[in-house]
Amino acid sequence: MRILPLFLAGLLSLPPFDPRLLAQTAPLEQLQKPSAEAVEIPFQEYRLKNGLRVVLSEDHAAPTYSLCVTYNVGSRDERPGRTGFAHLFEHMMFQGSRNVGKGEHSILILNNGGSANGTTNVDRTNYFETLPANQLELGLFLESDRMRSLNVNRQNLDNQRHTVQEERRQNYDNRPYGKTYEAVLDTAYDNFAYKHSTIGSMEDLNRATVEDAADFFKRYYAPNNGVLSLVGDFKTDEALALIKKYFENIPAQPPPPAVDMTEPEQKGERRRTLEDAFAQTPHIDIVYKIPPGNTPDWYALDVLGDVLAAGASSRLYKKLIKEKELAVSVSAGPHERRGPSLFQISISARTVDGVPEIEKIVYEELERLASEPVAEWELEKVRMQSQRQQIESLYSTRTRASLLGQYAVYYNDPRLINTVLSKIAQIANDDLQRVGRAYLKETNRTVVITAPKAKSTPVSK
Repeated sequence: MRILPLFLAGLLSLPPFDPRLLAQTAPLEQLQKPSAEAVEIPFQEYRLKNGLRVVLSEDHAAPTYSLCVTYNVGSRDERPGRTGFAHLFEHMMFQGSRNVGKGEHSILILNNGGSANGTTNVDRTNYFETLPANQLELGLFLESDRMRSLNVNRQNLDNQRHTVQEERRQNYDNRPYGKTYEAVLDTAYDNFAYKHSTIGSMEDLNRATVEDAADFFKRYYAPNNGVLSLVGDFKTDEALALIKKYFENIPAQPPPPAVDMTEPEQKGERRRTLEDAFAQTPHIDIVYKIPPGNTPDWYALDVLGDVLAAGASSRLYKKLIKEKELAVSVSAGPHERRGPSLFQISISARTVDGVPEIEKIVYEELERLASEPVAEWELEKVRMQSQRQQIESLYSTRTRASLLGQYAVYYNDPRLINTVLSKIAQIANDDLQRVGRAYLKETNRTVVITAPKAKSTPVSK
């Protein structure tokens, strides 16, 4: 039985374990470096007459396939007073279409041994399913039918509006640190596009009308605003013929309006403190505005984040958790966005009294990164971590289908799936110091502290 796809089998030529890694002091010049250039996922691209972009990647390692339709719409496309619409549609898309009854999309997938779901973020929305190879036509029929004829009516809108509002209560309003992320976005950004969360506000969801929903669907869920990516066990010519059969006669629509993503230069630190009745310990979020994803500086900041907080041998983990025992968790790294992104350091502190000392140590470590080269073993460690994580994720046909669609929508470059590791491998010490000095500075900083709300003392009678 073949376990690994052939194209991945050759990627796992990482250096053998070396006990010097545990010491974290020995140079690695003598170790064999992994080959980032070895990643090669074959695919072919097509464009249907109605503008639908198609990316096909054959892989016959297992008798299954994954289909992903990625639409060029996220919460950044929402306008003031109508937040939450992109995510609301993630729910609406399972409420039935002309030839598929309410809820039948998921039932048909499950009854044929598959799985399906959808996700929404600030920059895109995607829908995906994984099915046995002999059910290729089923997946294509289901995706095409809802792209062509989604049931946008009062009953479905009200039903899913209430579902999303309940999701908001559970994940944002009534859970520890649920409102922290929204406070970070609202404080750090000036432009409305990234200033709000994908879940939206209760008030805006209540304002949504059937006409709003129908207009949103027609504008953004058109074939010329999407990418269909298919990965797995099929023959390209046969799959392309079926895709044309189901999708090519769906009418194109006028292109959606471009989104203004500009952010004014930040000229001073911003601070905000939240009281959280559900939180048990304080939480610190320190963010900096940085360039969009897939830029040289973004990749350098990705590596820098790993040096700071990826694993027990990272700088902030050792200093804050092991040595000083001021924190219980720490993470650091850039968001990947098509517009201005954020570099975020998040720390769960042990006590409120320890917060000032934690901030002081973080800024000292950032200053150190900007002024001193990191050790070669640290740089090599994070490169190898990135390679391992990327290669592990690519075992999945669903991940490959999602990434091909996302890279096509984000950067007009699905080939990035084969080149992203080489971009990380090229990051040098000078790059880390340069981006540290350019972006991780006080005037570009936003700090949000979430503090447990003090419990009221009962009044004695």
